[in-house]
Amino acid sequence: MAAENKTQRTNAGVSAFIAKIKDPKRRGECQTLVKLMEAASGERAAMWGTSIVGFGTYHYRGRSGREGDWFITGFSPRAQALTIYVIPGVESFPVLMRGLGRYTTGKSCIYVKKLEDIDLPMLKKLVQASFKELKKRGYRIEVG
Repeated sequence: MAAENKTQRTNAGVSAFIAKIKDPKRRGECQTLVKLMEAASGERAAMWGTSIVGFGTYHYRGRSGREGDWFITGFSPRAQALTIYVIPGVESFPVLMRGLGRYTTGKSCIYVKKLEDIDLPMLKKLVQASFKELKKRGYRIEVG
């Protein structure tokens, strides 16, 4: 049997997590992201592990047979940058990514030094597109 994911959805409070962020500017950026992502996704924020705020869930099964549940989009206030998760992968959205602003990327991550470096309406479109793309790919989407 495959090992369980180390990062799981928890019952911890998102507001309490954000309130503990020492830098008031970063704390405000996180509050902005919660509002934007909730509005874009129609999902309430939930904690995943100790440091990721996620929105929505989907069930996946990998080629290896490993399966589990994961958030559809989310963010984490890392020390070096805000990490914004785009689970279908940033390469799935070339037009939206071009209009996003200043950032760096990983496969499914957008790293932003300051939230003001990116276009928030474009980020909202990216979150919406991320949800649509997972549905199109046939992942089981669980709402709530």
